[in-house]
Amino acid sequence: MSETGLRIDRVVTSGVFALDGGEWDVDNNIWVVGNDDECVIIDAAHDAAPIIDAVGNRNVLGVLCSHAHNDHITVAPELAKELDTHIFVHPGDMMLWNETHPNVEPFHLKDGEDFHIAGTDLQIMNTPGHSPGSCAFYLPEAKVLFSGDTLFAGGPGATGRSFSDFDTIIDSIRTSLLTLPGETEVYTGHGDATSIGAEAPHLEEWIRRGE
Repeated sequence: MSETGLRIDRVVTSGVFALDGGEWDVDNNIWVVGNDDECVIIDAAHDAAPIIDAVGNRNVLGVLCSHAHNDHITVAPELAKELDTHIFVHPGDMMLWNETHPNVEPFHLKDGEDFHIAGTDLQIMNTPGHSPGSCAFYLPEAKVLFSGDTLFAGGPGATGRSFSDFDTIIDSIRTSLLTLPGETEVYTGHGDATSIGAEAPHLEEWIRRGE
């Protein structure tokens, strides 16, 4: 993909998302981003084994959580232990993190900072709305955005549960994500990929549709 040998591997795991007393069966995307020597893991859903298999013998610089709903952080402590690495969560989601892993203290993601990986920079973007600490990760060199549950093919992530807000997610998408180049591929937390160019024309209809 580049002179640095940058590669992106996708792992899909299945399990349960639980919040507000409800439970839903979900398939989650986990993204392993790096080269043949080092990588980061974006999200830690349900089952550590296939994620560890995708990493192989690479050095893992961190487990970056797009947000702290349980289905995205299930095996983060297990990965950190098995792969000798650190967990990163935005502080805005610590109340959600503590619902699942109250005895584990992660490092904090900071909006606007870069995570240096495989000779390039992964930009951290706080995109609140689905949850206060939701983050997207932008990899300019690869023209890829890892959107977590903020933006999907077809619209914003859900905002009908605790700590979420529709107007906030729309503002995040409008000001932080849709300003990226149209050719930017969007790799989501669930389901199929899309692009900024494919989604941008539909912002006003999402607003009319509401949450």
